[in-house]
Amino acid sequence: MRKNYKVAIVGSSGVVGRTVLKVLEEKNFSNVTYTLFSSKNSAGKKINFLGQDYILCELKEDSFDSKFDYAIFCAGGSVSKKYAPIAVKNGCVVIDNSSEFRMTKDVPLVVPEVNPDEIFKNNGIIANPNCSTIQAVVPLKPLDDKYKIKRIVYSTYQAVSGAGRSGIEDLENKSYGNSLKKFPYSIYDNCLPHIDVFMDDGYTKEEHKMINETRKILNKPDLPITATAVRVPVVNCHGESINIEFENDFDLYDVRTILQNFPGIIVVDNPEKNQYPLASKANGYDEVFVGRIRRDYSVKYGLNLWVVADNLRKGAASNAVQILEKLIAM
Repeated sequence: MRKNYKVAIVGSSGVVGRTVLKVLEEKNFSNVTYTLFSSKNSAGKKINFLGQDYILCELKEDSFDSKFDYAIFCAGGSVSKKYAPIAVKNGCVVIDNSSEFRMTKDVPLVVPEVNPDEIFKNNGIIANPNCSTIQAVVPLKPLDDKYKIKRIVYSTYQAVSGAGRSGIEDLENKSYGNSLKKFPYSIYDNCLPHIDVFMDDGYTKEEHKMINETRKILNKPDLPITATAVRVPVVNCHGESINIEFENDFDLYDVRTILQNFPGIIVVDNPEKNQYPLASKANGYDEVFVGRIRRDYSVKYGLNLWVVADNLRKGAASNAVQILEKLIAM
């Protein structure tokens, strides 16, 4: 007999939480029932989901006493730190969108196209990687398998939706000075080389996330990687310039073929017709768009890629739902 699953969505009223609900509506699992949790401030509000009104429930320490099979957490690190262990103790497998557990040794950090087997090695918590890391490792994985990556240089151009609703409002309201809700300077008509907090070494926490998470997902703990993460005045979809140095030589036609045949990638690469990945075209898609595929002649075996993806979908919500889908399928 087919099992019916109970799934909790924590942080249902936030930007990522609402995107999770949208993706779940598209998937329309027939054997899943949902409970939507939120903070005390949003509890009691209604959200239309799957054609009916759901009442948001306040997340409390006894919320998981009713024994959920799975939970998707979209409410930030402090919430995950407190409530994810409670959920696990009650027999629930948690898919966590925060950074709280990503670098924990026994917690798998999963992108289903890249390392799906890690999903089933969990001890109750599965971490969803950082949005900018997810879209990067999807094209990096098949290229590493074939040519062996020697070094990576990341330069990111990240949309304001990655900073949540207040980041979007700073851009849409053309906010300046004291009216800013999220950023230290206006993001309108501006680019800020500053995502998350600065660390002692001059890198931001976002840049450290990309470096460390890429190493963990690709299982290359000593891989040389550097990153510069920039917030740009785009509402949604991150762009990334990825410079790769390989250990082995490659053929550009083969590189394109490998990427075209890898799940979750759409290659858009026709310079003669001005065709390359755009944020405006990637919006609303779960695939990672790859283009501007060309050699880097400054090193022996170098390659440049331009990679664009919807950071709310593939960079967060859709990746988490893909993990849930594989757990249910198992």
